[in-house]
Amino acid sequence: MSDGPKHVGFILDGNRRYARRLAMQPWKGHDAGLEKVKKVLKWCKELDINEVTLYSLSMQNLKRSKGEVDYLMRLFLKAFKDLKESDDPDKERTRVRVIGRLALLPEAVRREARELMEKTRDNEPYTLNIAAAYGGREEVTDAVKEIASLVKGGELAPEEIDVPVITDHLYLQSEPDMIVRTSGEYRTSNFLVWQSWYSEWFFPKKFWPEIEQEDLVAMVEEFKKRERRFGK
Repeated sequence: MSDGPKHVGFILDGNRRYARRLAMQPWKGHDAGLEKVKKVLKWCKELDINEVTLYSLSMQNLKRSKGEVDYLMRLFLKAFKDLKESDDPDKERTRVRVIGRLALLPEAVRREARELMEKTRDNEPYTLNIAAAYGGREEVTDAVKEIASLVKGGELAPEEIDVPVITDHLYLQSEPDMIVRTSGEYRTSNFLVWQSWYSEWFFPKKFWPEIEQEDLVAMVEEFKKRERRFGK
């Protein structure tokens, strides 16, 4: 038996298919997805989960139609402003980080993200990581480039490169205990490829906007039953 998870990652999959089921424009499903995020964050706190990482926009998602990408960018602006200006009493207890190749996002979105991160940087005990313009392989690639630059500059010897050194140069150093990918797809889709080496994965069939509190509770209870041996 395991203790409950302290860090949970979510791959927010199925928003567009949810919208199509309701005969809506596909990207309108992202509105429902954002509303579900707010509820899931509340449920996580009730379950004593103090860190959440949301896979909200992948590198591949940026290749979608301009109309959909622009719509997503407006949602990011709204979400970042809401988090910054919220009167939720837990706001002062949550640190927010936006991770990924942020240079690929519009300047207005980057500005809101920077202001949000600066405003919440000392908050605790909760952490919310929002992965935007994110890819796990790209994260490792960027870390390797930083390390190569240090080696080239004589600040780091090649023989000093080890797992902790690589980890220190990633966007995200913490490792999720549990990762949930909704919509019934059984792919990891380039999410936290380094950090998820011993995460427990869950693949509920519901689309992201359909996830309910009892679904999350059931997955946490299943997590507790799993024996996490870490190869031992």
